[in-house]
Amino acid sequence: MANYIELTTENFESTVGEGVSLVDFWAPWCGPCRMLSPIIDELATDFEGKANICKVNTDEQQDLAVKYGVRSVPTILIMKNGEIVDQLIGAQPKQVFADKISAQL
Repeated sequence: MANYIELTTENFESTVGEGVSLVDFWAPWCGPCRMLSPIIDELATDFEGKANICKVNTDEQQDLAVKYGVRSVPTILIMKNGEIVDQLIGAQPKQVFADKISAQL
């Protein structure tokens, strides 16, 4: 099974710099984040080789959360070639995320 990419300050730019990426800013204590986790796993499988499906633990990567203005979790950024092209806040159905990613491919 494909898996999402865990982003840190060390690999963030190199991972999202090219192509399309979904970046899920989440926290372990966040209920909606836990609800979203299986959807992120499914998207990682569905878009393997087409888009990067990534997660950022905001408790561990506070610098990234601040840099991208994340005020609540989950915050999901859709990025293309390192630029934010869309943003969603809160848990959403899988199809919403899939449509946002597909629109950038």
